[in-house]
Amino acid sequence: MSAEGGDTILGIMRILRNYVLKEFLSQWLMTLSLFTFILVVGNLIKLADLLLNKGVAPIYVAQLFVQQLPFLLRYSIPMSLLAGTLLAFGRLASDNEIVAMRASGFLLYKLALPMIVVGLIFSLFCMILNDHIIPQSHFSSRRLLKELGLRNPTAMLEPGTFIRSFKGYIVFISAIEGDTLRNVRIYQPRPTGPARTIIADRGQFVLYPDQNLIQLQLLDGTTDEPNPKQAGRFYKMYFRKSSLTLDYSDVAADSRIEKKPKDMTIRELQLNSRILESEGIPPTPLEIEIHTRVAFSFASLAFVLVALPLALWAKRGERSVGLGLSLLVLVLYYLGLAGMSAVAMKEIFPVAPLIWAPNMVLAGTGILFLFRTIEQ
Repeated sequence: MSAEGGDTILGIMRILRNYVLKEFLSQWLMTLSLFTFILVVGNLIKLADLLLNKGVAPIYVAQLFVQQLPFLLRYSIPMSLLAGTLLAFGRLASDNEIVAMRASGFLLYKLALPMIVVGLIFSLFCMILNDHIIPQSHFSSRRLLKELGLRNPTAMLEPGTFIRSFKGYIVFISAIEGDTLRNVRIYQPRPTGPARTIIADRGQFVLYPDQNLIQLQLLDGTTDEPNPKQAGRFYKMYFRKSSLTLDYSDVAADSRIEKKPKDMTIRELQLNSRILESEGIPPTPLEIEIHTRVAFSFASLAFVLVALPLALWAKRGERSVGLGLSLLVLVLYYLGLAGMSAVAMKEIFPVAPLIWAPNMVLAGTGILFLFRTIEQ
């Protein structure tokens, strides 16, 4: 073969490779936008509650939104790589373009190799994202929420949870509508005997930020007062209107905020793990966090490896089929990862093989079927 003929073949192969990558890129951008939008909508509901019901300033809500974006990308990038690969190669296979390329002498592994490189590049980017950007954003959002709790204490009134931020009381609120509280329950634990319980149909709050106080004005409720002379007996009192002052000075005085494992880099996790080991404490949760973070980063590569043969096998160009297969693989992967994490917490088996098992299964299955597809 002449040099000119060889250059022509290389030129054709380069054109076909760029064509395939362009097809993948368009599908990946579409699915990345779709998955990120779905995740953003779920977070916007929580942020809208802070803005509309808790009275948090829009500038702080915008900061929280920006700080949550890296966490959303942690999930949407691997998901979109899987879906984008399935959609792109499914479309090429359904239109018989793959068959035409192979008939022209274009070997299938030359299509797979650039995609594997793409998966590796995204995995390395996700490693930076999971090890540095997300922990920093998570810690910054926690500090901001702490600051909001001091500037606007009503932000601490989270419906549907037991709130322990007020000295001497535990508060449960079913719902918050504007400045109106629905189904309020207040428990006052006592050193001896049962807790005093206040239940109100609704209520409102009045802020005294200079004194670190919130006054709850309760309407239509009851109070169960323990009988000091008879254990287990209560006095039940009904009221149309009552008030209770809650003190959050302990929260305001403690301005410190310690890093949780999700706020730490891998190096910090390893350091804390060694400290726990020196104290005779098994650092299993930290080890799970380290391996989960790395394995989740390289899920992008595993998804590409399994998506390539799956797309060629399915030979469907419809987006519904591609997205359906993507969701099936994603559900199996995330269930496997969650199950392996639960098993690792029991400290029966080593952490690393368990956490990496879903990646190994996906990548191994993808490589096996990819070789079989190439040999056909």
